[in-house]
Amino acid sequence: MSTYLSVDRISKRYKTTLAVDGLSFTVQSGRIFAFLGPNGAGKSTSVRMLLGLTRPDSGTIRYHNIPAGERPLAQAVGYLPEERGLYIDQTVIDNLVYLSRLRGLARKTATTRAREWLERFDLADRGKEKIEALSKGNQQKVQLIAAVMHEPEVLFLDEPFSGLDPINQEKMLNLLRDLRNKGITILLSAHQMELVERLADDLLLMSQGRSVLQGSLAQILADQARGTRLLLGLDQPADLQDISARDGVIGVEQEDDSLSLLLNSSVNLNDLLGYLSADLKINSIHTERPSLHDVYVEAVVQATADDSAARARHGEANNGADLLG
Repeated sequence: MSTYLSVDRISKRYKTTLAVDGLSFTVQSGRIFAFLGPNGAGKSTSVRMLLGLTRPDSGTIRYHNIPAGERPLAQAVGYLPEERGLYIDQTVIDNLVYLSRLRGLARKTATTRAREWLERFDLADRGKEKIEALSKGNQQKVQLIAAVMHEPEVLFLDEPFSGLDPINQEKMLNLLRDLRNKGITILLSAHQMELVERLADDLLLMSQGRSVLQGSLAQILADQARGTRLLLGLDQPADLQDISARDGVIGVEQEDDSLSLLLNSSVNLNDLLGYLSADLKINSIHTERPSLHDVYVEAVVQATADDSAARARHGEANNGADLLG
């Protein structure tokens, strides 16, 4: 397995906002790499730098060990943006042919491939319709076709499941697996944690412009197995505010007569159950390994807490310096 993309300590500032702060990671060829993080974490800015749409203020980006600025990327890259990049007053087939020609395909080849891809996505009878006549989900399919028709070596996908119903989400999952199996490297950003968990080989979790968790998905989930999701069956609703304030409880969800608690590795399960059973009638108890969603929530909450603590210490240090001054 070879390194396709290497990112070393890149940073990007916009006026007073440090969008990306010393970010480093590597992407291996022929794997699916997921960017995760809350809104404002720096994912989109990072992807824009990888695509060459903006330059980092510092740090380096290398493709196959060649600096990004020295390697033409137009034909090597496929990009599906979160916002639609289609001409809505033009037909589906005209959009696909035009965008493919920008990537270097001849018109005849582009037309043939467009028809083949539309057939695969159950859109063969919609080729002569204008984009604006399509549903959001079908527009997303056309956008993806435009990203893959020129057979790129790397795909950047921003929210590829947006607007897709469950059936088409499954088709998207299968398509992305097929592309990976053909050797295409895929970098994606998505909020559907269950789908990412089923698809990704590796991930990078960002918060406030920095990496807080990265590596192979299988290893990350294994490392987090010491954490627990506790599922309780109850005879009556619980007071969520009191429970969520307990040490070691990261998240609480209640639905009808069931209670789900996400716990970190420091919690004393016996003490917690003793506390809960004092006020609640518990009729069933079940534990399970955390999902990617659980790992995501815990890592972001911890990163936010660490950052707040660091800011507080920095403020105290500045106040102390002012007093000494």
